[in-house]
Amino acid sequence: MNEDNSPVRAVLDAELVDEDAPVSVRPGWWARRAPLWLTSRPHRAQMLRDLAWAVLRSPWRFLGAVVRGLVAAFRWWRGWVTVRDYREAAEGSEKLAEKFEAIRALTLFRWKVTGALVAVVAAVGLVVRLVYGDWMLWLFGGVGAVGLAVLGWRKEGSPGRKAVLGGPRALTWTMDPQVLVDAFRDAKLIGKDETLRLVERAMRVGEGWAVTVDLPATRKAADVIRNREALASALAVDEVQLSVERVRGNGGHAGRVAMWVADQDPYATSPLSTPLLDVPRWDAWRAVPFGRDARDRRVDLPLVWTSLLVGAIPRQGKTFAARLAAAGLILDPYTRLYVADFKAGKDWDAAGAVAHRFMSGDEAEHVLALLGWLIELVSEVQGRYRRMRELDDVVCPESKVTPAMSRDVALGMPITALFVDEVQVPLEDRTPVKVQDKKLTAGEYVGELLTWLAKKGPAAGILLVLATQRPDSKTIPSGLRAVLGSRFALRVMDWRDSNIVLGEQMNTRGYDSSRLLASHKGVGILRPDGETQAGAEVLALTVRTYYMPNEDWRTICQRGRALRETAGTLTGHAAGQDTAPVLDHAAVAKAIGAGTGTNQPVWRPDGLPEPLAEVVAYLGEDIEVRDFVPTAELAEVVKADPTAFARQMAALDCKPTRNRTPMDDGEVRRVRGYFTEDIRTAVARARHGDFGSLVEAGPGST
Repeated sequence: MNEDNSPVRAVLDAELVDEDAPVSVRPGWWARRAPLWLTSRPHRAQMLRDLAWAVLRSPWRFLGAVVRGLVAAFRWWRGWVTVRDYREAAEGSEKLAEKFEAIRALTLFRWKVTGALVAVVAAVGLVVRLVYGDWMLWLFGGVGAVGLAVLGWRKEGSPGRKAVLGGPRALTWTMDPQVLVDAFRDAKLIGKDETLRLVERAMRVGEGWAVTVDLPATRKAADVIRNREALASALAVDEVQLSVERVRGNGGHAGRVAMWVADQDPYATSPLSTPLLDVPRWDAWRAVPFGRDARDRRVDLPLVWTSLLVGAIPRQGKTFAARLAAAGLILDPYTRLYVADFKAGKDWDAAGAVAHRFMSGDEAEHVLALLGWLIELVSEVQGRYRRMRELDDVVCPESKVTPAMSRDVALGMPITALFVDEVQVPLEDRTPVKVQDKKLTAGEYVGELLTWLAKKGPAAGILLVLATQRPDSKTIPSGLRAVLGSRFALRVMDWRDSNIVLGEQMNTRGYDSSRLLASHKGVGILRPDGETQAGAEVLALTVRTYYMPNEDWRTICQRGRALRETAGTLTGHAAGQDTAPVLDHAAVAKAIGAGTGTNQPVWRPDGLPEPLAEVVAYLGEDIEVRDFVPTAELAEVVKADPTAFARQMAALDCKPTRNRTPMDDGEVRRVRGYFTEDIRTAVARARHGDFGSLVEAGPGST
């Protein structure tokens, strides 16, 4: 309002853009009905390339079909002249002896018919040549060759099934998508009366074929991913050649599937070298180049604000994978590295030139040294949070380290990464240690410290990269696995080990690293904690890591050292200042809940089989307080089907029962579940009566 109370129009803040407004144009009848290769230039170009290739190959294919036709015709004639059908019928009725004379007479007659036909054909050919000349013989020969080619193509062919996609049948597949519908039906992914809707017709993408389809209503893309092996069998290709993804976001829904089928094994070629060799430096806040997927798309691995677990059986490339993650951090001079190599080899030696702390060995003294590092890092995390509280909202908007903060030397909060190769060595160490008048094994204490760091460290700029060749529930505590955001599983022995690395029930979703081939070194299933080139919605993807041998690794480490010398950030072991860390055991014990005081037991899931370990981790102290836990509650925790969960628990001699229990709405209902007494008994049985993980803890225990 102005002074005379007349309304005043609002003042709008805008920007003048010299562009035409977008116009929505509905495609006409021709665009909707015409074949895609007539309306799309890429599809038309692809069709012409396929047609040209088919024409060039046609003479050799025709000759092969004629030869197969001759073979098929000879086999048919041989069966006819030897009266094979009559003989087999007589043998089946056990009357061969009675019919032998008749069979012999008929065979002789058919030989005479064959001879007469040959004589007649020869005579007719001679007459035709004398009357019409050689051209008529060539005409008859051409017609006969075409007939033999048709016979060879339809009746003979190569043994076994041919691939539906790729290879010589590429043009057929492009023009006739019905073969894909048949494959989905054969794999029992859609019903006999159901069909697919093509969102995008098949087209060449890289060294394979890509197609996007919509499943029938109520059919889910997750089922296709889970049954990828059956679909690969229906398409007559190896499952390693088939990539199936759900289309997410604005352009997708639960029933839209993007498929890509390679012409050949995408991992049979030589691996590519890491692109970090060609860059002078890297930014730790950017995702690190990690490898390539089957479609040869680059896959980068985000590291900041998360942690990484790499698991595999020996000689599958887990150390190479961990070094790829380290390479990006090494090329950023404002990062700090802790490297513990419990393999005690030379794979990590070059990192000593840049690492703030470095050691290589597998003795008890090295495990105790790692404990000192972990205690130092816990104190560092606590100190960073205290300092962040004192910073204003401009410098530190949230309780998280920012890129500017990590590069401010005065603040002292660089991105810090702890790399532990063969982490099972310290976790299994039984050296006794005393923590606030309480005795623990070194392995238990290492597990508690790593778990605390994985929970609290990422926001303070401290991340973990752990590699192990023994990915089992007894080695990696479930509490630690649960807080490691990114997982990379190379080839393991069975689906249980794969689930331990990737997460529970991942094999039922179609991700099982035990199915990877032994010849595919460096190929694994990546479950990232963050967005990759495949999209933020992708749950997991198969990746072949970049190849970085020792000479390339040394080159990157020397480059990282030069960058740190220039920036003045070379510290600790690399600078020749490998002093012992200043440790505050009391503060750390209080932080992670290992202090003394009361004598209440703390239930720990260490060493228990799944899913019992997750049940114990979820219940914690409630296992002593609660009497009954519903099956639905526990199944939701372990993210498993209630029926499958009940079978797994029954295998551990812990069977469900029905009991009346109050529900969330206050109503008492009779539901199926487990008495906590039975769960405690199953724990005792699983540990053969050894309650080594039932330790005495003090106040603040978790």
